[in-house]
Amino acid sequence: MDHEVEYNNRARVPDHPAIFERWAHSSAAMRGAAVAADLGVPYGSGPRQILDIIWPGTDRQAPVVLFLHGGYFQSLHPRDFTFAAAGCLAHGVAMAFAGYDLAPLVPVGTILAQARAAAITLYRLVGRPLVVCGHSAGGHLAAALAATSWREIDVDTPDNLIPSGLGISGVYELEPLIPTSMNKALRLDAEEARRLSPASWPVPAGRSFDAFVGGAESAEFLRQAHDLAASWRAKGVAAQAFDVPGANHFTVVDTLADPSSHMVRRLVEMARAISQ
Repeated sequence: MDHEVEYNNRARVPDHPAIFERWAHSSAAMRGAAVAADLGVPYGSGPRQILDIIWPGTDRQAPVVLFLHGGYFQSLHPRDFTFAAAGCLAHGVAMAFAGYDLAPLVPVGTILAQARAAAITLYRLVGRPLVVCGHSAGGHLAAALAATSWREIDVDTPDNLIPSGLGISGVYELEPLIPTSMNKALRLDAEEARRLSPASWPVPAGRSFDAFVGGAESAEFLRQAHDLAASWRAKGVAAQAFDVPGANHFTVVDTLADPSSHMVRRLVEMARAISQ
């Protein structure tokens, strides 16, 4: 197997710069038109350690989905993805976007710790459990948060902080990245990659997770989504995998902006279930 071909999504999708530009334009418009938004809420000391929360109403009482962006832990910004809130907002569900520091300035383990800190801060701000969602590297982080035993991280945090989540084209096993060019910044060795791969983790009882993936993605991304769901189901997790027909690694994110999509319906179902 050529891991570089399987995992280098920018090479697989040559028009990705135009997709990123479209996302940025739509995201700026979304922030400008938001009914209510809390932008740049800090959860840590660094300039990237922020939360942007886009609300469907000024009362700020909606259920909340925490979104974690992709970029192989080494690129992009949460404000590139604000557009993705459109689907959930149409159903009365808020979406919060978390930033984090990037490799090679910090290792993947630090990024995971920051994602957990963002979730704890958001929980304390809104006072209710969260649904987590993430794309690509953010899909990895979403699965990791969905599998976290929260009281082991913070004794003042309830175990049901994140009872459910949804990954989009996630990299749930990190070892295949070791021989690729992406690992120049990540600097993963086999031991660290295994330790940080949520596909092999125990998962607390009662959690649920959906793994979505673009139908036009590489065989490895399709495998990772379906293998995660199968592995976690064997551990008692309510886990499912879904292909998004015709979507590549980047256009699959556009599904979040469609209020009628299966992906959005699943997020809304999860969010409403934990807000009852």
